Amino acid sequence: MTARPSLTDAQRRVRLVRRHLLVPPLRADTVEAVADAVVALHSSDPATVYLSAGARLARPGAAEVDRALYEDVTLVRLLAMRRTLFAVTEDFAPHVSAGAARPVAARERATLLKHLREHAEGWDEARLARTQERVLAALARHGEATTAELAQDVPELRETMLMAQGKPYEARQSVGSRLLRLLASDGHVRRARPRGSWTSNVHPWAPVPQWPEVPAARARAEIVRRWLASYGPGTEADVKWWTGWTLRDTRAALADLGAVETGAGYVLPGDEEPDAEVEPWAALLPALDPTAMGWRGRDWYLDPDHVPALYDRAGNVGPTVWWNGRIVGAWAQRPDGTIAWRTLTDAGREAQHAVETEAARLTAWLDGKRVTPRFRTPLERELAA
Repeated sequence: MTARPSLTDAQRRVRLVRRHLLVPPLRADTVEAVADAVVALHSSDPATVYLSAGARLARPGAAEVDRALYEDVTLVRLLAMRRTLFAVTEDFAPHVSAGAARPVAARERATLLKHLREHAEGWDEARLARTQERVLAALARHGEATTAELAQDVPELRETMLMAQGKPYEARQSVGSRLLRLLASDGHVRRARPRGSWTSNVHPWAPVPQWPEVPAARARAEIVRRWLASYGPGTEADVKWWTGWTLRDTRAALADLGAVETGAGYVLPGDEEPDAEVEPWAALLPALDPTAMGWRGRDWYLDPDHVPALYDRAGNVGPTVWWNGRIVGAWAQRPDGTIAWRTLTDAGREAQHAVETEAARLTAWLDGKRVTPRFRTPLERELAA
């Protein structure tokens, strides 16, 4: 029997460095190139897109990300894999929409209808559909508008649902916030330039031109093809976790690609050989960065003993310090804008100098802008204090 090809953990870390553009000579000129390199940029926290791009751009800055998101619209946000908000390139968006976002939208619609029937008066599927049509018509008239502005034309958006009644976390949710989220995951609207700075959560909505139809199976295969090219080798469990799909859909996509199983996981056909070595490097990656969140099995780049300090209880990673393909610590921004960092393992003097260089680079392009992660982690809170 022929032995399966394999890649060592050290060789996997070299791949991570090269393919995720984390070594200075490989940094990109455009945010579109960055997004394609990591397949999709996490966008649940508005600042993550900017910070993840900045770590991989030859000339980091908010203006380059603004251009792609709001001027050229070559980067599109979609509620997709794992019911998470991602930013993907325009040419990849139809595949993400068909293979991941639409199934999420179908579940979001069913959940919203259930909540409306249970917690609001007079709502059914027909009324939800009529309200959606009125929202899209109002948005077409305005060009772009916030949820509150759209509610002036569509008063139903101001209605609320009392959720978790009688429980400590009881809260009211507006119909508008849930409906616009649904329309975004369905590919009808997108987030436009925020009202305020690039760290703001207050943003208007804008219509989205309809993308070409892509069969769901072909779309899923393309998503996995890109993931394996950037993250492979990865196990079946890694792919299933990252996509949020069923095991059946995961296996079908891997089979459609003819993915090659190695001792470390699947790779694309012809991609079994190690990548060329790189010089020692350091990186400061933000909370929810796609590299730190790229695999379910992380022991080859993360000491399990460090997880409680670096991840929150829901599994969200905080800002991390990297040295030669491993997470070795965390960083945070102090109230005065300076960067504080700490390693959890002795990486040596060369690593310390390299991290200091990256901290100075990050401080320079942030230029006094304060960024606090949406999901706080224990070591980030301690360093930021």
